Amino acid sequence: MEFIDVIKTRTSVRDYRDTPVEQEKISYMLECARLAPSAANKQCWRFIVIQDKETIEQIAKTTIINRWLKTAPVLIIACADPTESTVNNTLEYYPVDVAIAFEHLILAATDLGLGTCWIAEFHEEKLKELLEIPKRIRIVAITPVGYAAEKQGIREQLTKKIVKAKKRKTLDEIVHYDHW
Repeated sequence: MEFIDVIKTRTSVRDYRDTPVEQEKISYMLECARLAPSAANKQCWRFIVIQDKETIEQIAKTTIINRWLKTAPVLIIACADPTESTVNNTLEYYPVDVAIAFEHLILAATDLGLGTCWIAEFHEEKLKELLEIPKRIRIVAITPVGYAAEKQGIREQLTKKIVKAKKRKTLDEIVHYDHW
């Protein structure tokens, strides 16, 4: 697939088939994430791959809004070690670095025919306790990974209507040349 086609194809999937994701696909996605750029090349990211159905169900129960995560065969938790990152102009770069790596992973998944959904709504302390994540580590995002269900469920249809997932701003709305 051409890169622009990968970007255009990527969508948030919230309903998955009960089909396991091949380990070589998971490894490929993680390798793509590993190769991402980071501030001062610190590579502060860490990833937790969850394939155990019981653990996925426990994670899905940590917030009301994410109950649907239980349909995913894989969850990937993107974490950061802030002590292995940089600060510039009072901006901590660990969330930026992890976001870049995570987007590499998500686009790789799309290229492999897998569905994902960037999740920023989670209860960090509950997840840290459940997954035995050290205190210094921050959770930045979560994505389910799997093969999208053939038919969109009611949850998927409603979410797309509410968030207008396909409506994108034009370049004129977001780009300035030479000055603001």
